[in-house]
Amino acid sequence: MENSIQNRETVGVEDFVLLENYRSEDAFVENLRKRFQEDLIYTYIGSVLVSINPYKELPIYDAKHMERYRGQNFYELPPHIFAVADTAYRAVVHEYKDECIMISGESGSGKTEATKKILQYIAQASRHSGTVDDVKDKLLACNPLFEAFGNARTTRNDNSSRFGKYMDVEIGVEGFPIGGHVLDYLLERTRVVFQAPGEQNFHVFYQLLKGADQNLLSRLKLSGNWKDYHYLNQGCRTESTQISQEDALNKRWLQEFREIIHAFDATHFTPKEISDLFTTVAAILHLGNVQFMEDGDYAEMKSAEEVVIVSELLGCSRDDLMQALTHRGVHARQEKVLAKFNREQATTSRDSLAKAVYAKTFQWLIQRVNQALQASNQSRSAVIGLLDIYGFEVFERNSFEQFCINYCNEKLQQLFIELTLRSEQEEYVAENIPWEQVEYFDNQIICALIEAKPVGIIPLLDDECLRPGNATDATFLEKLREKHTKHPHLLINRDKQQFTIKHYAGNVIYDVEGFLDKNGELLHRDLKEIIIRCRNNDILKNAFTNEEATSLKRALSTATQFKNSLKELTVILKSKDPFYVRCIRPNDHKASRNFSDTIVRHQVKYLGLMENLRVRRAGYAYRRSYDAFLRRYKSLCPDTWPHYNGPAREGVSLLLNYLQTPAKAYAMGVTKLFVRMPQTIFAIEDAFQERKNDLVTKIIALWRGRRQRQAYLRDREDIITAQNAVRRFLAVKLLNKRRVAARSLREFIKGFMERHGPMTDLNRKFWLQTRMVYLNKLAKMALPVSVLDKSWPTPPPFLKETSDLLRSLHMRNRVLKYVKHCSPERKFLMDEKVLAERLFKGKKTLYLSSIPQFFITVRLGAETKPFVEQFENSIRQPTEKTVYATDCRKWDRHGLKERNRAMVITTQNLYFLEPGKAGFKKKNAFPLYTVDKLTVSANRDSVLILTVTTPAQGKKPEQTNDYIFLLPNLIEFAMKFVLVSGKESIVEVVPNGRCAIKAGGQNGCAVDFGLGSVDNILGHKKILIVQSST
Repeated sequence: MENSIQNRETVGVEDFVLLENYRSEDAFVENLRKRFQEDLIYTYIGSVLVSINPYKELPIYDAKHMERYRGQNFYELPPHIFAVADTAYRAVVHEYKDECIMISGESGSGKTEATKKILQYIAQASRHSGTVDDVKDKLLACNPLFEAFGNARTTRNDNSSRFGKYMDVEIGVEGFPIGGHVLDYLLERTRVVFQAPGEQNFHVFYQLLKGADQNLLSRLKLSGNWKDYHYLNQGCRTESTQISQEDALNKRWLQEFREIIHAFDATHFTPKEISDLFTTVAAILHLGNVQFMEDGDYAEMKSAEEVVIVSELLGCSRDDLMQALTHRGVHARQEKVLAKFNREQATTSRDSLAKAVYAKTFQWLIQRVNQALQASNQSRSAVIGLLDIYGFEVFERNSFEQFCINYCNEKLQQLFIELTLRSEQEEYVAENIPWEQVEYFDNQIICALIEAKPVGIIPLLDDECLRPGNATDATFLEKLREKHTKHPHLLINRDKQQFTIKHYAGNVIYDVEGFLDKNGELLHRDLKEIIIRCRNNDILKNAFTNEEATSLKRALSTATQFKNSLKELTVILKSKDPFYVRCIRPNDHKASRNFSDTIVRHQVKYLGLMENLRVRRAGYAYRRSYDAFLRRYKSLCPDTWPHYNGPAREGVSLLLNYLQTPAKAYAMGVTKLFVRMPQTIFAIEDAFQERKNDLVTKIIALWRGRRQRQAYLRDREDIITAQNAVRRFLAVKLLNKRRVAARSLREFIKGFMERHGPMTDLNRKFWLQTRMVYLNKLAKMALPVSVLDKSWPTPPPFLKETSDLLRSLHMRNRVLKYVKHCSPERKFLMDEKVLAERLFKGKKTLYLSSIPQFFITVRLGAETKPFVEQFENSIRQPTEKTVYATDCRKWDRHGLKERNRAMVITTQNLYFLEPGKAGFKKKNAFPLYTVDKLTVSANRDSVLILTVTTPAQGKKPEQTNDYIFLLPNLIEFAMKFVLVSGKESIVEVVPNGRCAIKAGGQNGCAVDFGLGSVDNILGHKKILIVQSST
């Protein structure tokens, strides 16, 4: 832990006991924030571990981390759930002491995950053998079963435990897990029949529907869709129905169903037991779909179909079940009279049966798992208890469930303070340190308010449930007011039907509505008799004894049963050495790296963490064994550094005296040093960090000096030894170099003189050098990439043939690569470009502007493009296919009035269309073969004269008509038309001048093509003047 003190400003302190302003809640929350932002989710309060849910996977739970914490001192390494698990495990193995780890926190704070990590650590820490592995598999397999039947999705947590759980893991003398035992507390039975918006029922219902195969679903008469069942579809929200989220949930439920099947196998469930479990779950789903209607003042079933399915699944009489759901037997003297239910009472009876069946099934599951976990041998053993219990709950509306949960937390807080003070006092006595009385809030007065007879809240609630007459939630509240008029921790609000308890963690307002119903036993005797007569289901057949089913005595209330369970739990916890894990939820959105001060502060208050810290800090903030303290800090005192051979206690005393630590700041125990204030240990640690830097500097200097001295002596000897040999070698080398240089210079001069002649031995090097330089130049320079680029580096004269060959190879390679990468679609587009080139290159100036872009098939604007589908469905013939469509403008041949049109080319016809509000209107349709000529000018304009010859029909002679259009993509239109018709000669490019326009075979207006300063089209006296800029 001391290793992190120097970083306390950035990542906080690892133990809140070392917090300077330990009474400040702001400082407490800020320390949590610092650590959470650095993904340090664990912090100590002495031996208490505070854990924040990171809402993401952290790489701190693998086997490597387990081995790191194995066998280490609790404070030796940073805070971790493995440190708690290891300390408890070693105490069980080495000292045969029963240990208990109490895990508490709000829903979504990570309690279930903490329990899993502890079980995984225990499984990893113990050695492996055949029987041991079987027990480990059973322990780990419990989690999927308990999560399936006891966990559900809430608005705060997708895997919220809706029951309290205490598990004993039994450890044998050899350190192996040999068995276990599970106790459950206060299952949230109401969830079976009702879920709030955004919440879900228990996981097992959805897992069965999405994971079971079709044969099992058919046998259970299930549809496979959870939305078909009333008990499942009450809490669904809009976003839950989105397809992507539905798919993710279905995959998760399928995977979890496979896990519980594997868990059944690991815990040796028989096929009959598994079948009975699934049958019971299916029966509850069908029971929820039983609906009632009013028949006068009494209830009648809308349909008997679901009741028939339920009776078949449970193996009971259909008529008996129908009667028990709509009637209640009233026993008067020796006779039984049937009293009919109204619709509300029948619905309540149905829901009571569903809750009772599920609760009994869950109890059976706990017993069956305990049977599987029972130790096979009775050798000496100790246990590690894991208590996964609900934390203090405060909602906008707090009901009976929150009352029980907060009562449980009051009892646990009372136990925590008692055990913490006891362990502190025992340590002080063992170390001969004077015990100082600690002031703390004793919540015994609150516990007595809730449980004490005869006027505690629970006894008064039981009295109202048992009292004959018209007992209601309001009468219970009135009695509560009468008995506790001036109680300092209870406030009554009759107007709002609420009462407030001032708990140790704060005030909680409880809505009294539903208290009597939830506390009382609503399952009447007729339904109990139905359950025990389920001949096909062994689970329900033994749910009630005959005495319970037939007895007229009222069963213990829910609150009393819970109070008795807590009493037994308190006895269990007091018999063990406790460890505490307090879990905190950082935000309401299940988002990582999102830290809400308000939400965290709320949980710090209701978990009583500030009270825990205050009790821990009441004495001494820091304590360590003398050996550990002296081993770390002995370098700060000359008398203890570097070695101290005397007793560690005396060495620590010398060290503290040298540091001038005030005597009041610490106390010397038998085996430990106790430091009162964290500032003292902070100062010692800061001094140690500075001393450490000095020591490191000295060590480095000494080491470097010794190393350099040794290197110097070695190098000096080597240099003297090699000096003569080096000098001789250099002299011989210089002689040889001069001989080679003279010979090379002679050959170079002769070769240079003959460098342009035929290759000989003398000029060979010049040839090779020139060739190498040229080839390297080709390799490094950017050669032409495009097949149209004909450039090439100039070669030396004697390499011209080689250069030509390389140039030819390079061009062939570029052509081949271009051809291979040219798709059929691109080839078609290129063919269109080639056709346009043949038609217009060198003939029409407008052609140059069409080169950069590929041609497309639709050139309609935003207003007319949506009409394409209408054209395809209503105008185009089924036997033809659309090739090209474009917007255009048309001039009338008489009057030259301009109109908006669209032209469509199909495989058979050319359509003239008029765009309207509702779509295209066909003006003309000419077969392609009737189009004789497409006349364009040689200028930049986009005017087209289209000549159509209508063949003779009957007495009507053959006629020739010219049409004038302005096309935004003239080149494209002409190319498409030629491509479809196959007649390139149809395109005529005319020079500047006047072209006569024929209408009905007679001369009409004319088009005058010419050049001007700007592009312009103007109609004047039957002449359309088309001017193009140069």
